[in-house]
Amino acid sequence: MDLGDSSSWSPAEVDRDKPNAARVYDYYLGGGHNFAADRAMADEAIADWPELPAIMRSNRAFLRRAVRFMVRCGVRQFLDLGAGLPTAGGVVETAPSARVVSVDIDPVAAAHGRALLATNPLVSVVQADLRDPPAVIALAGAHLDLAAPVGVLLVAVLHFVEGDASAVVAGYRDALPSGSMFAVTHATADAQPARAATHRQLYRRTALPMTMRTRAEVTALFAGLELVPPGVVEMTHWQPDPDTDQSIELAGYAAMGLKP
Repeated sequence: MDLGDSSSWSPAEVDRDKPNAARVYDYYLGGGHNFAADRAMADEAIADWPELPAIMRSNRAFLRRAVRFMVRCGVRQFLDLGAGLPTAGGVVETAPSARVVSVDIDPVAAAHGRALLATNPLVSVVQADLRDPPAVIALAGAHLDLAAPVGVLLVAVLHFVEGDASAVVAGYRDALPSGSMFAVTHATADAQPARAATHRQLYRRTALPMTMRTRAEVTALFAGLELVPPGVVEMTHWQPDPDTDQSIELAGYAAMGLKP
């Protein structure tokens, strides 16, 4: 859906001269809902790391595989945390008959989501801070059946959580019922530390600086959950589709956990 003039999806109070992580991600995916400052930052990052758009597309492809896997396991509702801009290939498009609560702290992402999804009764878009699980769960409970399993999507977002991200995940794990599933992708400096350092420096220009974590730290996020095979792996290696390009050297891990 083309929203046309940005005034229809971007609140007037938003600083369009400061790059925004959600809009930068939209640009990497080839979307049109971004501003010059976002494109300039993304182009600078791509100049140093030409594979970045492919990495972001691989991240989105993992989300689609994860959602399809959860649906096959009987999950019929999703809590999309740090949802960003609802561009093509997201959870709403992948599971069109599922109920979804889309959560983002960014007013631009929330406004855009409401504009795109206003006519979809299965989707609720809320502006909230995922670092406050009780508050988010309370909002989600107005739209989801919290007595039934929930698919929790933490895709490309926990690296924007400073401090103890494990405690954040645990807050949702403890609040949701058995059978709930958690899909995570997370940036890491394990493979390319020099490039990762430059990337972190770029994101310091946004309101959401980036914290990269090691494989062991990403694994620790799944405490109290059963890791779904193949465990914590590079994004393209998690239950790849036949046409998945696994030759790209990625800078992120992917995994899924099941609450027993």
